[in-house]
Amino acid sequence: MSEISHSEVTRRTLCSGGIAAAASIGGIPSALGASAGGSANTYLDVTCKTIRADGVDIFYREAGAEHSPVLLLLHGFPNSSLMFQQLMPRLADRFRLIAPDIPSFGFTAIPAERRYSYTFESFATTIGAFTDALGLKHYGMYVFDFGAPIGFRHALAHPERIMGIISQNGNAYEEGLGASFWKPVRAAWKDPSDANRALLRSRIGFEGIKSLYLTGVRDSLSIPPENYWLDSALAARPGITDIQVDLKIDYETNIQLYPKFQEFLRQSQVPILAIWGENDLAFIPAGAHAFLRDSPHAVVRLLDTGHFALITHLSDITAAIRNWPLAK
Repeated sequence: MSEISHSEVTRRTLCSGGIAAAASIGGIPSALGASAGGSANTYLDVTCKTIRADGVDIFYREAGAEHSPVLLLLHGFPNSSLMFQQLMPRLADRFRLIAPDIPSFGFTAIPAERRYSYTFESFATTIGAFTDALGLKHYGMYVFDFGAPIGFRHALAHPERIMGIISQNGNAYEEGLGASFWKPVRAAWKDPSDANRALLRSRIGFEGIKSLYLTGVRDSLSIPPENYWLDSALAARPGITDIQVDLKIDYETNIQLYPKFQEFLRQSQVPILAIWGENDLAFIPAGAHAFLRDSPHAVVRLLDTGHFALITHLSDITAAIRNWPLAK
């Protein structure tokens, strides 16, 4: 992980080159890396940085003016802040956008002596320290997948900071959990045996990650293949697969906190935009509609796509955010 401690020039190369710069990670075809870079101006507004917080060297992407309203972007499994690379320049005239890599994802580095505990509670603590290190006082959050419970845990710890929430397939309700997807995960909650862990492990390999990307998508080519190639390569790093299996088991602790997440929504009444891929098997449309129960003024919109709606429906999501109260 030495890349993220290099000079600012190296960090800018990672952001401006997108997948091309990351293609040196083993397992990604060089042709994909070469074709994904695009023109030199594609990501001109996005810079890559690192900052030490909670004993962790957090890699993050940033765009927009420092005085603009802040939007904290929290990715999920199996991706990283790279998922926001296309979105950030499209919103940089309205927001200061900040997208960290959650520990064990992307390019955030954790010193061995830190003895980090890879749990959702730890992630929320690290994100809190990250926002403190940047001096952020008030901000909206865009939460996706794993980023949702991390973001909601952060909101419980710092409710005065949260100005609004965009949920893109980011769940906070039991009814949002797709039965077929979560069946083997629930089995591992009851019995984290080697056999049940093996079933979860199979989802973290290349074919499992590719399936997560393509399920529910009308045209498979609307998902550029470098997305699942890169995520698979990063997930294949030593020790990461076991961490991801542990996180799927630890997800049960998020469900136990769902009532508190919902209480935060009821009490705060912050603006909510729930814009979900309706064909997602992991977090199903009922979870998007459930926001209306605690936030009657929430805007709920379903898109004809799968889990990674931001990739297939970038323009729709961009337009929805630009019409969101915090963007005006």
